[in-house]
Amino acid sequence: MAITPIKLNAFLMFKLPAAYFCGIRTKYLDNNKCIVKVKHRWINQNPFKSMFWAVQGMAAELTTGALLTSKIKESGKNISMLVASNNASFTKKATGIITFVCEEGQLLDKAISNAIVTGEGQTVWMNSIGTNTDGLQVSSFNFEWTIKLKS
Repeated sequence: MAITPIKLNAFLMFKLPAAYFCGIRTKYLDNNKCIVKVKHRWINQNPFKSMFWAVQGMAAELTTGALLTSKIKESGKNISMLVASNNASFTKKATGIITFVCEEGQLLDKAISNAIVTGEGQTVWMNSIGTNTDGLQVSSFNFEWTIKLKS
């Protein structure tokens, strides 16, 4: 059974309620791209009346993690995944609806294939860009995912 935006949002509600209550929602997912939106609201703002950086981080991580989860499920193998490192930059105050997009699903194919063939852990860096409703970039997140075939 394929992973869909509806299933991801239900997963958030039951397994990651902090993300769900902050308003993070998956809007689109295919083999190479994931789109997640979050609206600036009282519950997810910082003292400067913009979206708290951690809420942006949750939304950005979801774009990369959803792609990886989908690709692992597609492989049919038992593969573990973990964020080993991350970094971010913030370029504009995050208000309104912020859309995070990761279009790097193709990077995962080779890493998963190598993990299956070699049995060794693999790492892959993935980027997610957050933009406001005017199309202006507000933040950029990079996540270093590690994957390993479970024995």
